[in-house]
Amino acid sequence: MNRQLQNELDSALKAVLGDMQQAVGQLAQVLEAERTALGENNSEALDQAGARKQALMLQLEQLDTERQQLGREHPAMAGTLEPTWAGIVQSLRRCQQLNQRNGNTVNQRLNQVRQALAILTGHSGESELYGRSGELHASLRSQVLAAA
Repeated sequence: MNRQLQNELDSALKAVLGDMQQAVGQLAQVLEAERTALGENNSEALDQAGARKQALMLQLEQLDTERQQLGREHPAMAGTLEPTWAGIVQSLRRCQQLNQRNGNTVNQRLNQVRQALAILTGHSGESELYGRSGELHASLRSQVLAAA
């Protein structure tokens, strides 16, 4: 491999890792914004954070594919950039923790909504049965919650 091509591969691999670091940093910020939106019950901000998170994940997948390809073409350089890659992996683990935290919050709220619906509809959803024809027969009785 000639020296010019080697330098170009070195530069490309460094650039990809730099782009990955930047995208992971942005992802952490988006996950924090998502947490804030959840805390404020801001559905618009939550939708924006979700869309941005998805776009960043797609970008990271594309960059990782490029990183792997460049690493195969120039394995010696990939080894010298191992500390940079280790930092990216560590940042991704932090993002995973943030995402799990946000997911737990969503699941807790979903359970609360289901419990509230069960109270309002008068059944817990567990009493729903299927008849012989395969139709769902649910108990749709109303309950008086308060009397004036």
